[in-house]
Amino acid sequence: MDFITFWEHAQQAVPLLEDFQLQNIWEYRELFIDGLKMTLGITVVAVILGTLIGLFCGMARLAEVQHGPWKYPIRFLVRWPSSAYVTFFRGTPLFVQILLIHFSVIPIFIHPDEGWLITGDLAATLRQDYGALTSGLVALTLNSGAYITEIFRAGIQSIHKGQFEASRSLGMDYWQTMRFVIVPQAFRRMLPPLGNEAIMLLKDSSLVSAIGLAELAFAARTVAGTYSRYGEPYLVISLIYLVMTLGLAAIVDRMESRYKAAGGIH
Repeated sequence: MDFITFWEHAQQAVPLLEDFQLQNIWEYRELFIDGLKMTLGITVVAVILGTLIGLFCGMARLAEVQHGPWKYPIRFLVRWPSSAYVTFFRGTPLFVQILLIHFSVIPIFIHPDEGWLITGDLAATLRQDYGALTSGLVALTLNSGAYITEIFRAGIQSIHKGQFEASRSLGMDYWQTMRFVIVPQAFRRMLPPLGNEAIMLLKDSSLVSAIGLAELAFAARTVAGTYSRYGEPYLVISLIYLVMTLGLAAIVDRMESRYKAAGGIH
């Protein structure tokens, strides 16, 4: 018995299901599966890249030289640019950032005629075949990186300054102290907010459907537009998002429990 036959029998047996047309979803199941893969893929990549950005920008926001020739270069070339980046991406809507990057920023770098990085036929092909993916991934990564920057900054500042001073007294420079002493300890404390950021990014990835990226929200919108029925497709992707977020939350909780058992989170 195929799914459509099964569902027809279920509708006959349960009158409450008569108006719930899952046959439409089943017909486009491949689109939903591909959308699920795209959603998970861009979320994982954006979280990884955003974490790297957040790590370096978080340390950059805390970099400071009290005396010497590097005092003002560090302030103007390291701290202020990272602060401006965080302020912009935390202070503007992600939806606006996606549109801005897709229609204004990416064409500056990838354009058939005037691209700063890629021009010609390759640029045209990339814009046509991977334009939405590139723009969506860049927007999600930069947005995630801004929030993770603040998570790293707060985590680093939570470590007692005596450890920093002790490391410097042993001859370590700023970056060595951060890499070997401060960040490993701070990361354990940052795990809960990092998990929350990953969950938020997973849900916010639905916004990239606005520029045509074929993820879950795009699949639901396609089915809804085809059959002029909006309840079933959006309810289905809501359940899918719920399952994914609950699964991710369970993974984060398990990691927290392991760190707590090892005395890593206080």
